[in-house]
Amino acid sequence: MIVVLIFVAVGLAAGYLAGGSLRNFERVHVHWWGAALFALLLQVVPMRRWIDDDLAVALLVGSYALLIAFVWVNRRLPAAPLLLLGLALNFSVIGLNGGMPVSAAAIAATGAPGGALPAAIDDGKHHLMTSTDVVTPLADVIGLPPPASIVLSIGDVFLYSGLTAFTVMVMRGRFADNRRPPAWIQMYRGKHLSSERRLPRRSRPGPEARLAAMSSGTSR
Repeated sequence: MIVVLIFVAVGLAAGYLAGGSLRNFERVHVHWWGAALFALLLQVVPMRRWIDDDLAVALLVGSYALLIAFVWVNRRLPAAPLLLLGLALNFSVIGLNGGMPVSAAAIAATGAPGGALPAAIDDGKHHLMTSTDVVTPLADVIGLPPPASIVLSIGDVFLYSGLTAFTVMVMRGRFADNRRPPAWIQMYRGKHLSSERRLPRRSRPGPEARLAAMSSGTSR
């Protein structure tokens, strides 16, 4: 979460330098924000302390699936493709390996001492990379030296770049209306109701059609 805040701060600084304003965030409509908060909570809370490791990994994978669904629902927002790609890449490597493999060389590049490698990633979400892990190029293999001292995956690069781009684009007002996508299943609305209340908004008759219907009824 600290890394996320750092990239958001970078986006805010870039947005101000580009002449943007925080007031533009008032015009951003976000759907399913509660699902996103719940997914992030599953990632930051150390579930491994209270539940079985397999269940903790399942909740972690589920949190990524929930975040992907959240971004997909809000795919009209700026930088959504970057966010989707980053989440999908991390989701893939975590799901296939039961957690995020972390390269020992990447951790060493951050300046951490060799004896601290296992302790640095013992959080239930990460594990030290082994020969049994797959798709390791997508794992945490990018080690940034001090003062950053962080390890990233390719998915993280896309994800954090998307967060930064989202912040800058919103501050500059470069976004369209984030209309909620239509539901996959249209709910039954009752035949006894008027068409204005029974039909989905996009299928309701326009003013011209209603005026024509009223004229036809009057002529009778």
